[in-house]
This record gives sequence, C-alpha cells and structure tokens, in this order.
Amino acid sequence: MKKFFMFLAVIGLMVVSAQVASAQNDSAAAAKPAATENVAPAPADQSAATTDVPLHQSIKKTFIEGGPGFMSTILLCLIFGLAICIERIITLNLAQGNKKKLLESAEGYFKNGKLDEGVEYFKGKRGPVASIIEQAFIRKRDGQSIDEIEKAIGSYGAVEMGGLENGLSWITLFIGIAPMLGFMGTVVGLIQAFSAIEIAGDISPALVASGMKVALITTVGGLIVAIILQLLYNYLISKVDNIVMDMEDSSVSLVDMLVKYSK
Repeated sequence: MKKFFMFLAVIGLMVVSAQVASAQNDSAAAAKPAATENVAPAPADQSAATTDVPLHQSIKKTFIEGGPGFMSTILLCLIFGLAICIERIITLNLAQGNKKKLLESAEGYFKNGKLDEGVEYFKGKRGPVASIIEQAFIRKRDGQSIDEIEKAIGSYGAVEMGGLENGLSWITLFIGIAPMLGFMGTVVGLIQAFSAIEIAGDISPALVASGMKVALITTVGGLIVAIILQLLYNYLISKVDNIVMDMEDSSVSLVDMLVKYSK
C-alpha cells in the first residue's frame, strides 16, 4: 500500500509540474506581444529569429500531427514507466545500507552473546542486508544449528531479491509496448496516406510527403520513450545487482561469525 501511494504521488507531481511549466510558458508568450507593442520594427533577420516556435509548442504541434490516439498511449507508457522507475530508484537507494557497519554491529552482538538485543537492533534497520542479519539472530536465538541458519538465510535472501525486482517487469512491458504502438501508428498513417492518394486519383509529392511525415512521428515517439525507459531500466538492474552482491557477501560473513563465536 505504501508503494502504491508513492506511485500515485510521483504521477501527481509530474502532472502538476507539467501544468505549471505550461502555464508559465503560455503566460510568457501572452505577455511578449504586449511588451513589444510600441517597439520599432526589427531588421529582417532579427524578425525571423523572433518568430521561432518555442520548444513546448513545437512538441505540442508534433504530438497533434502524430495523432492524439496513438501518441496519447505512447505518452502514457512514458508517464507510467517514469513513475515506476522513480519509485524503484528511491526504494533501492533506501535499501542499500552500509554493509560494513551492519556487519560490525552484528559481530559485536554475537561476540557478547546479546542475541535479543541484536534482533531488536536490526529490526529497526532498513534494507535487505539488515533483514538477513535479523533472521540470523532470530534463528540463532531459537537454538537452530549453523546449517539450518545458513539454509534459512539463503531462502530469505531469495525472497528479498524478489522484492528488489518488484516492478521491473512493468518497465520492460512499457519498453516493448511503446515502439510497437509507434509502428502501429506508422502503419495506420500509411494506410490513410494511400487512401488519400486513391481518393485524389493522383500521386502528389506533397500529399505523399505529408502522409509519410505524420506516419513516422509515432515511430519516433515510441523509440524515444523506449530509449529513455531502457536507460533507466539498466540503471535499476545495476542497483539490484549491487544490493544482491552485498546480500551474498553478508550471508557468507554471517556464517563465518556463527562458526567463530559458536566455538
């Protein structure tokens, strides 16, 4: 439930930020003619420079030319994919604790035989490494053997690894769907272009070029979304791999501690 509310908060923040930026750009564009109303005419080259279309208006125009239907679905893939990526980045950064410090604390509790205090200490810590150490303390306190504790740590580590990879499958889904939607929009656009040529009864270069331009916009949009999400996905995979390596290293160190202080 906490992750769900974080997911909604990220989406809301992105929507509000986009609306605020759009409102600021629109107000600036509306105020610009009024401020320059009594200014003398500029030279031809300067007047041509001042008529350049702003970036957000150019993107908006391209979005409409590509077709609101397909472009909206591609935009939704980007929004939901970015929301999941941001949520995963925050979660993984919080989960990656100080492994060295945690192991030093665990060794101190094992050395002094303070198993109950160790359980309480690591219960309040965040991250899968702290959770694995907590399970080792619980099972050691319950009198389990070293082999049983080692198997339990391995099983619990697999569960924690599954939690780290939670949501990554949705990102791969959006990475695959966005280009497909773009290609579908291109095919639909080409069909419409050929239909227009059939109705006109003549192959006009302008008519063909216009249809091809509109058809290819959706492909470009889908590929851009896929590239952005793919980069973020690879970053998340590297974060998960680093945390898993910390978990495996901590598990080995815990078993060595148990063997050492059980004697």
